[in-house]
Amino acid sequence: MGRDLENTAARLRDAYVGSVIPPLRDALEPNDVDGAYAVQAINTRFWEAAGRRIVGRKVGLTAKAVQQQLGVDQPDFGVLFDDMEVADGGVIPAGRLIQPKAEAEVALILGSDLPGPDITRADVEAAVAEVAAAIEIVDSRIADWKITFADTVADNGSSAMFALSETRKPLAGLDLWTCGMALEVNGAVVSLGAGCACLGHPLNAAAWLAQTLAARGEPLRAGDIILTGALGPMVPIQPGDSVRATIGGLGTVSFSCGKEGA
Repeated sequence: MGRDLENTAARLRDAYVGSVIPPLRDALEPNDVDGAYAVQAINTRFWEAAGRRIVGRKVGLTAKAVQQQLGVDQPDFGVLFDDMEVADGGVIPAGRLIQPKAEAEVALILGSDLPGPDITRADVEAAVAEVAAAIEIVDSRIADWKITFADTVADNGSSAMFALSETRKPLAGLDLWTCGMALEVNGAVVSLGAGCACLGHPLNAAAWLAQTLAARGEPLRAGDIILTGALGPMVPIQPGDSVRATIGGLGTVSFSCGKEGA
């Protein structure tokens, strides 16, 4: 099985620069949590050895409706690398994305480590140094987004890139539960949501992540970025699109997608 997982990991890596691949049914059952995270870990080690630097984690599947759709009862996580960030107001180069979608999120930047196994939401609150508005650009190396839980976990949480607002706020005084979110593409509002849509509260998602990673011996550290999960439905984006998210109390963050030949 080890060799199968290595081959599965290689297939996913190759899809970044080639063509999308079919769902991973030959190697992973739809709810094979351990196998899927093993594939993700293989590729994480591969990319670290190639010089990519981990800057945080993303939490996915925080909406109960999406969990039910994939037949799971828990969120998932993926790794954020330094070369996945696009500057606020920046341009994603043409050809970097395959079949992308965007979702607006609350990002937390840690000021201290979260090493213990029994991490609480209060521990997370105490560790947060800054909060930012964020857009995660999710993408799938699986053809037509026909994913199971195992597919998305193995594929690094279906992650691609992310943008953080230049403006950062302290956590104190922010209402991350009722804060409203509007996501625009080319000036048209395409997704609406609120902080409570993210596992009940973005800090709940961060606490789940901290507990999960600490139990795996990979605790969150000071300086890490946490993308806590979507506040509303994700939407497809295309070359040439301009994308902007506004989150109450946090302000706006934006990027645009480059066109081929532009």
